[in-house]
Amino acid sequence: MLDSLGSLRGTPWVYVIVSLSIVLDVFVPILPSGVLVITAATTAAGAGTAADAVGGVASVHTGAHLAEMFSLMLCAATASVLGDMVAYRLAWRGGDRFDRAIGRSRRLTAAQERLGAALTRGGGGIVVLARFAPAGRSVVSLGAGIAHRTVREFLPWSALAGLAWAAYSVSLGYFGGHWLGTSWVGTALSVVALFAAGSAAAFLMRRPDRSTAH
Repeated sequence: MLDSLGSLRGTPWVYVIVSLSIVLDVFVPILPSGVLVITAATTAAGAGTAADAVGGVASVHTGAHLAEMFSLMLCAATASVLGDMVAYRLAWRGGDRFDRAIGRSRRLTAAQERLGAALTRGGGGIVVLARFAPAGRSVVSLGAGIAHRTVREFLPWSALAGLAWAAYSVSLGYFGGHWLGTSWVGTALSVVALFAAGSAAAFLMRRPDRSTAH
């Protein structure tokens, strides 16, 4: 994967592939959008570090390097929000069908109820947490549409969630590539950190269930 993205570095195709993966994984959560973002950032960081070491023009490379990271982060965050809103609108219009699909899962039903209560209380931070949790983004986006939450309630939190997730993923790839270079080791460690954040988010989302049980 590193070699494939590395060959596309500096072309718009990197952003197209990353964006499509992020948009679609709200419907197919098994797509490795986070891994793609990290890999793209690792590849860019490793290439930039090598260029700095060889070229002797660190300031020029560093500026272009940071601009590339910012572009990747902005691209990932925008694609995340776009995917959220597409799922939200589809669930809004086809609520009964999506509601039946969620109703067949006790876990998804509980998550949907927590989402509605959190948004009503103004505690939309659950939307941000869910962006890191496995399949949490799907539950939140579809649940908000089914519950007919307003765009004003959902969109700001979706934007914050997408930005936080994109910044975290790109940062992992950047520091992994900067410190370890373009290698599978740096990417692997960054992916482990991403999944660790997902596990922590899933744990925090379960805490309200424990508190209400007492």
